[in-house]
Amino acid sequence: MESCGARFRVQRREGLGGEQKQEQEQQHSGEGNTEPPRAPDLVQWTQHMEAVKRQLLEQAQGQLVELLDQAMWEAVQSYPSQDRPPSSSPSASINKTRKPPLGKQKVFIIRKSLLDELMEVQHFRTIYHMFAAGLCVFIISTLAIDFIDEGRLVLEFDLLIFSFGQLPLALVTWVPMFLSTLLVPYQALWLWARPQTGASWTLGVALGSVLLAAHASVLCILPVHVVVKHELPPASRCVLVFEQVRLLMKSYSFLRETLPGTLRVRGGEGRWTPSFSSYLYFLFCPTLIYRETYPRTSSIRWNYVAKNFAQALCCVLYACFILGRLCVPVFANMSQEPFSTRALVLSILHATLPGIFMLLLIFFAFLHCWLNAFAEMLRFGDRMFYRDWWNSTSFSNYYRTWNVVVHDWLYSYVYQDGLWLVGGRARGAAMMGVFLISAVVHEYIFCFVLGFFYPVMLMLFLVFGVLLNFTMNDRHTGPSWNVLMWTMLFLGQGIQVSLYCQEWYARRHCPLPQQTTFWELVTPRSWSCHP
Repeated sequence: MESCGARFRVQRREGLGGEQKQEQEQQHSGEGNTEPPRAPDLVQWTQHMEAVKRQLLEQAQGQLVELLDQAMWEAVQSYPSQDRPPSSSPSASINKTRKPPLGKQKVFIIRKSLLDELMEVQHFRTIYHMFAAGLCVFIISTLAIDFIDEGRLVLEFDLLIFSFGQLPLALVTWVPMFLSTLLVPYQALWLWARPQTGASWTLGVALGSVLLAAHASVLCILPVHVVVKHELPPASRCVLVFEQVRLLMKSYSFLRETLPGTLRVRGGEGRWTPSFSSYLYFLFCPTLIYRETYPRTSSIRWNYVAKNFAQALCCVLYACFILGRLCVPVFANMSQEPFSTRALVLSILHATLPGIFMLLLIFFAFLHCWLNAFAEMLRFGDRMFYRDWWNSTSFSNYYRTWNVVVHDWLYSYVYQDGLWLVGGRARGAAMMGVFLISAVVHEYIFCFVLGFFYPVMLMLFLVFGVLLNFTMNDRHTGPSWNVLMWTMLFLGQGIQVSLYCQEWYARRHCPLPQQTTFWELVTPRSWSCHP
């Protein structure tokens, strides 16, 4: 023990002596070096390296995501299905006909929504608490104003009751729309897949085509007829038009993904039709891309389902308070005043704040709460209904990440199929086709819900959206571009809210005469209404 202690003391003295010697050498070297340190150059170099590091990380992340998606797709394609032996699996045989030679297919994996992951961070959860506090402030201000003006403490939901009027009629109309989607596409596919030859198969193809034409007529004509005949209010119209578009997109995806299998049946490679249960599940699960199987979670969290439905309801109430407090008082009497550029510009700027609030509420209520609630009830594993669109520095990235569910459908069946038809050329034309279809459908939804044609959304989407997509592309990075993107979103939402609200009240104050021409019907009434 004593010898060990002695060795430790000797080593300690040697270590101290070495440290003293090193300090003396540093002092001598410091006396010889008279050049002062260049701190500004070091700071600039550090900032430059940080910027390079961020850029490299962003590029590496994008490339890594693409590589992982491709690797997962190849793994899924090479893995045999558990429901049937590998020899009868249609994946390998159908893939040659179904999958275009360009691009990639959607791969479903188990993952949570991005907001659910961010809500686990206390700092981000505080932003959610701020929006909840804003709803409380709206409720308190409504109660205070009603108490001061009328001496009562009762919340009135006149706007909410009006918007959802005749909702039972809309739900009854939905029943034949859903039954047609459930029965007709599957029956038509079964008729086309029958292993018969000659006139019988031709008759089956003709009968399936007639059924599909009748199905399209039901989805396209029935909701429009009900809305026009019974004059449904806006929220009830939303139910019908969203279901109309959703069922049409689901029907097309089902036929697009399974029809190549029926074509290979005609080539004598055996008969394959998807199961009816998988098609029924597809009609309710929150995706527009058909697959016979999806990754499933192990259990259902019913408290999570109730929480999301409650949050969606609160978002609807929030939107009603915003419209009632920030929009109705401004635009209700605007059409009764003479038109002026000053009033128009001020109304657009005034509508930017409620417009961006409405955009955030629609995103949170539908893309997060509503879709996650249905995904949880159906144990649907892939919850990536959106990405971090709020961090976008380009509009091209914003369009890809805002609504992943619709983007996947457009990318698979419009962009990729368009490229496949033209042999991989004219990518710009395929992208313009995507924008054209998106703009027309968005304008149709606004026209259906509001009850009049005012192509504000069509112009914003098809003109300004296309220009911003090509000018603010993925080459632009940095915080300033994100600020610019949000500025354009604020202005775009302000234009939409201002012009649509003006037209809504102008049509109430200046109704059309009994004899109306087509041009009077489509001409915006707010341009000439001065009662």
